[in-house]
Amino acid sequence: MLRTYFIGLPVSLFTLAASPLAIAESDANELGAITVSATRANSEVGKTSQKVTVITRDEIDEQLRITSDQSQVLSNLIPSYTPSRQKLSNSGETFRGRNPLFLIDGIPQSNPLRDGSRDGYTIDLSMVERIEVIYGASAEHGLGATGGIINFVTRRPESGTLNQHVGVKMTAPTNDIHSNSLGYKVDYRADGIKGNWDYLLGLSYTDRGMFYDAESELIGVDNTQGDIMNSESHDIFLKLGYWISDEQNVELSINRFSLEGKHDYEAVDGNWVNGIPTTSRKGDPQGDPAMNEVLTVGLNYTHSNLAGNHFIAQLYSQSFKARYGGGVFATFQDPAYGTNVYDQSQNESDKIGGKLTLSRDGMFNNRLKLTTGLDLLQDETTQILAQTNREWVPETQFRNIAPFLQAEVSPMQQLTLNAGVRYEYAKLNVDDFTTLASYGSQQVEGGSPDFDETLLNYGLVFQATENAQLFANYSEGFGMPDVGRVLRGINQANQSVEDFLDLQPIVTDNTEIGIRLHNGGAHFELSHFSSDSDLGQRLQNNGGIFEVSRERTEIQGIEADAGWQINPVHYLNATYAHISGKFDSDDDGTVDTRLDGRNIAPDSIQLRWHAKWTSKLDTQLQGTHYFNKDFEGDTNDFSSYQLVDLSLGYALPKGQVTAGIENLLNEDYFSYFSQTATTRDDQNFKGRGRTVTLGYNLDF
Repeated sequence: MLRTYFIGLPVSLFTLAASPLAIAESDANELGAITVSATRANSEVGKTSQKVTVITRDEIDEQLRITSDQSQVLSNLIPSYTPSRQKLSNSGETFRGRNPLFLIDGIPQSNPLRDGSRDGYTIDLSMVERIEVIYGASAEHGLGATGGIINFVTRRPESGTLNQHVGVKMTAPTNDIHSNSLGYKVDYRADGIKGNWDYLLGLSYTDRGMFYDAESELIGVDNTQGDIMNSESHDIFLKLGYWISDEQNVELSINRFSLEGKHDYEAVDGNWVNGIPTTSRKGDPQGDPAMNEVLTVGLNYTHSNLAGNHFIAQLYSQSFKARYGGGVFATFQDPAYGTNVYDQSQNESDKIGGKLTLSRDGMFNNRLKLTTGLDLLQDETTQILAQTNREWVPETQFRNIAPFLQAEVSPMQQLTLNAGVRYEYAKLNVDDFTTLASYGSQQVEGGSPDFDETLLNYGLVFQATENAQLFANYSEGFGMPDVGRVLRGINQANQSVEDFLDLQPIVTDNTEIGIRLHNGGAHFELSHFSSDSDLGQRLQNNGGIFEVSRERTEIQGIEADAGWQINPVHYLNATYAHISGKFDSDDDGTVDTRLDGRNIAPDSIQLRWHAKWTSKLDTQLQGTHYFNKDFEGDTNDFSSYQLVDLSLGYALPKGQVTAGIENLLNEDYFSYFSQTATTRDDQNFKGRGRTVTLGYNLDF
């Protein structure tokens, strides 16, 4: 079941270190460790106003019994997250109507300068201990977190000098099993603690087959954005820690993830207007296979009692490379390279950064806690056309410095107030460049525009009664628009980067108010949120290439969560999410047109029943209904569908067997993205039909 806490800013998104002894003692109480490690200021649960959903390892495992699609796991567990595209790209998958910032142990995976929408596939979930989900714009983390934060917290060593794990899985459709539809996965892990050292090594390999819809037809391969079906992925994860003393720890983590298509199927166009799905056939596609290659490195130092303060320092780097499928798009055409030019793009991004945090608690008779810190980031990003070696997006350097101060005050026992300020200074560096021929080969003058913003957040939690809690929160988020899309789309002469308006940052105002009730084994939470930006970002289709429009946007929604632990065996959970948004289409300062499905998720309701039948057997049945949604005009409206999944686990004398059935009722449907975000005949994809996954895990 989901466990939701109110853990306020500032929020630490890498694990708070614990000594080997503390690790051993906390293994039996994982929930307690989660509530501490999620906060940069080590905030006490229930004392601050920011909403955080902690997805535990058990919940991740229950979803991985059903699907290996990481976006599907997120949409199953985060009500306001868009339904999965079931593709390598997460373009169009938004969180509360805006882009989430993906992190691994606090290290940014998102690439806002040229958002290639591949940041959801940078680590295998078998390496993840939990997922921390922070709702709404974050004034503390700033860049990229306009919709919220999704942080993958990696596994930690357990007590003992050597602990090992091995797991295997096989996936297949249930209607007609074909050799090309089979998927396999194997993962291995070793960890332990010896003296002042602790370590963890994780390895995984996944071979994904082709996907079939409910009518046993091959689903179309996405030749443009890339696909997870018919692909192979590898992940190597290493974590090494050393305890200088009981209060000081140094930890190094390295994660190297790669995913690449097998590149031996090609799409067969459907017909979007007539509802004919895109399918696949065996073939030899042009170009090179789509792929992701990501290397993430972090070095953390923690001192839990530095002159009475808690101090954390983190240095990190991330190298990201994503190649996309290609095509003979009008944008790629240039007479200098002949006619009907085939090309494909490749994003490359390198980040280095650091985070410093110093917090002090217990001041003024335990009524005041202060946290201060400094974040530094440098991001260098470019996008090339790989087959002709042309520069589509010029190399862009982004430098960001952001100090912050956060306070938490408890003037009375029932009331907790928090407030903070963060100053953002950002600078872009772009050399002179020439756009592609399709944009008129415009000569664009480079420049170094800089921006600064002062971002505020404040909130409160009022414990009205023993079982009722009221909360309210206001926060501001800071993010860059998709700079690459803006720059590459310049089609007018005499433009300069220095004064190009569309490079102004996105500042998002986020407000939320709600109530939380708890009585014994039952809980209920209801909240209303709004997210407004005077100069937002909206993607629109321009001849098959999505470009950026900068307009005022306003988004609002309602989220509800109810749970009931009926008895030690049975737990029921229900969630509901409604979201809507508009943008200013005529630049008169007033929003007037509904945002489409590329930006807004459908309303949804989800029911989940978890049963622990015996000490060996547990099952989970979950169902999600996505409601009809109408957008502007007569096209791209959404027709509802519902998905039901079943999973079980059974403990053997040695190991555990698992089974999962995705789309149990074999629902025949077109994906939300295909219905609402595109009209292309080569992207009219159906969703996956019923599949079964069998697995075996052994810890020794």
